[in-house]
Amino acid sequence: MTQTVAKLRPGDLVEVRTPDELLLTLDAEGTLGQLPFMPEMVEFCGKRFRVSKRAFKTCYYGTHAGLRKFRTDDVVLLESLRCSGAKHDGCQKACMIFWREAWLRRVEDTVATSGVDPEDRERLLTRLKTKVGPTTYFCQASEILKATGEMSKWDRLAQCFREVRVGNCSALEMALRVGRWLFWRTRRLLLGEYARGSCKTTPVQSVNLQPGEWVEVKPMEAINETLNPAGYNRGLNFPPDMRLLCGQQQRVERRIEKIIVDGTGEMRQLRNTVYLEGSHCGCIYALGGCPRGEFSYWREIWLQRAPSEPRRERPVTSQEKPVLIP
Repeated sequence: MTQTVAKLRPGDLVEVRTPDELLLTLDAEGTLGQLPFMPEMVEFCGKRFRVSKRAFKTCYYGTHAGLRKFRTDDVVLLESLRCSGAKHDGCQKACMIFWREAWLRRVEDTVATSGVDPEDRERLLTRLKTKVGPTTYFCQASEILKATGEMSKWDRLAQCFREVRVGNCSALEMALRVGRWLFWRTRRLLLGEYARGSCKTTPVQSVNLQPGEWVEVKPMEAINETLNPAGYNRGLNFPPDMRLLCGQQQRVERRIEKIIVDGTGEMRQLRNTVYLEGSHCGCIYALGGCPRGEFSYWREIWLQRAPSEPRRERPVTSQEKPVLIP
């Protein structure tokens, strides 16, 4: 088996190993430590990227959403690398890809890149599966519960210190994350969900928004009218961090119609739902946050077309506004 690269840190330059090297790290299922090397990752073989973060933990979404820790301390994220879903029937979840250190090598800018043999690439692809049944997909999202374990209260706190120690964030940033978590957890316990309505059957609206269109996020009063008492509209909730964009104009990045569900491999169909540029899950209810950087899902009923394109250099994101607002 290929020797594991030890303790990569944010900012390190790495090269994805060649297909023949990667084959030596994978078991019969195409995984290492039950984390799949997906076919969408093969295109990155021989290419170089910067390490974004070490990944000690991750959120997961499904029947019971929560926070879990990786069973081994050898997982990192690379800057801006998300799964295209091209080999999984066009899944649009666009997950950040998790990388085992054994799949990477630390390199210097002055060293020539490794060549990739097309035959080796094809040999690797034949070892990687995308389904385990007619309607059940196999990917990092489907196997996330197997590659991770439950976190105790002590684990959650200890991971906050580890994030700072390895350089994932500064001590000040972590203090702010913990403060946000404490505020929203306390508020939730005392007052319930921030966004919630009284609908027994939540309403539907089809606007047919298209990529590139500018929209305005409706005010909270209008959004509450679309939610049930638990804060959901047809299975999608409206978390506190999304309220920061109320009244703001954002651009539609893409429509989202199908995603693979964490832990099950089921392909779930979505309607009247879009991504907005720069809108990511803030993981407010996760102590210390989560490195996964999931996109926020926006129902079209929460949006309205903007009368004109706003005059500003860039869209406001959910992380640029004050957080502690009751």
